Amino acid sequence: MRVSLADMEPGQSGVLVEILGGHGMIRRLDALGLRLCKRIRKVSSMLMRGPVVVEVDGFQVAIGYGMASRIILEIMEE
Repeated sequence: MRVSLADMEPGQSGVLVEILGGHGMIRRLDALGLRLCKRIRKVSSMLMRGPVVVEVDGFQVAIGYGMASRIILEIMEE
């Protein structure tokens, strides 16, 4: 099942399959370690469209809600 990072529940994991953004956004996410085929776990999110905290390669990264809503993941069943 495909879902945006913003719509995932805290604790869910998925594989990044698509980024709905331009080259600048893709480069910015690449610098944070978020690349296609990477496994990502959502740690938490704030109320009212605040930042989303994810874990990738053992590091935690905060991403804005707008950017998180354009990151599409394939949910991994646990």
